[in-house]
Amino acid sequence: MERSKVMTMTMAALGLALVLMVQQADATRFIVGGGGIGWTTNVNYTVWAKGKHFYNGDWLFFVYDRNQMDVLEVNKTDYESCNTDHPLHNWTTGAGRDVVPLNVTRHYYFISGKGFCYGGMKLAVRVENPPPPPKAAPLDEKSGSSPSTIVYRGQLVIPAALAIAAVWDAFVRIW
Repeated sequence: MERSKVMTMTMAALGLALVLMVQQADATRFIVGGGGIGWTTNVNYTVWAKGKHFYNGDWLFFVYDRNQMDVLEVNKTDYESCNTDHPLHNWTTGAGRDVVPLNVTRHYYFISGKGFCYGGMKLAVRVENPPPPPKAAPLDEKSGSSPSTIVYRGQLVIPAALAIAAVWDAFVRIW
């Protein structure tokens, strides 16, 4: 039984080390309308979205009065006419804190029903693929390494040291 615990701990440490070595993809959570405003009337959401880049994997966070408003995803025609009869998806969960994953590269159209769309409560965003990562800097011929190589090595050293320490601890406990 003790050996099983040690193996479980060792595998957990190795798994953690692997997770730490994987590059993190940065997704952004956008609070629709901004942190102090949210999804409400008298906000021009076209102006709010202008200049923002929405990437595949990002999230839209709608914060609103759950007793009065909702979040409906519609097609472009229904967006333009504020038609709520046939939404593609009703993101309203009843809490007034709804999160919409932007996990497909396309245009998304959101409106609020109950007449609020006519007052401007509608948002259109275009989701695109993230830009490619920057290219590595060329090697410095004097030192033989580039700054990106040094960072990469640093990302491996700490998790590798943790993994080695966990394996060593497991062997010490077994013997």
